[in-house]
Amino acid sequence: MSEDILWKGSPSQILNLGKHLVGVLLLAGIGVGGAFFPPVWFAIPLPLLWMLWNYLKVRCRVYELTNERLRLYDGVLNQTIDELELYRVKDTTMDRPFWFRMFGLSTLHLDTSDRSHPKVDLEAIADGVNLRETLRKQVEHWRDRKRVREVDFEDGDDMEGDGLDI
Repeated sequence: MSEDILWKGSPSQILNLGKHLVGVLLLAGIGVGGAFFPPVWFAIPLPLLWMLWNYLKVRCRVYELTNERLRLYDGVLNQTIDELELYRVKDTTMDRPFWFRMFGLSTLHLDTSDRSHPKVDLEAIADGVNLRETLRKQVEHWRDRKRVREVDFEDGDDMEGDGLDI
């Protein structure tokens, strides 16, 4: 069976809106300061480079859902590729704050049984409702196929009255 890409996306640059507003304010401050103290003009590249770096960090983060796993690509200069087998996803939660809903965005939080990635966040993604449903179907498919079931254990103090001597 070949592995097919079901969805591929990146976070929205809305994540950088606050940082870019701070960068613009810094540029304005440098511009005003440069009118009174000309050597300040040399600082103009600093906020521009900072804003470019933040743009690239979000732009280079890619999420890829295949019919078998979720791949997470991250990194500007050095790239890290992490994979999460879908049968390890235990629960999903979706956040849609007002600010994200204005732009049709949401954040998916995945609770997993994977030791290296117990929690995975897919931040500021478009069409999160459909992605969550696609992910749910694939998780159920792979759990059935691999015969994986989740078992929750309660804390030891809940079992005091059950007649077991430990």
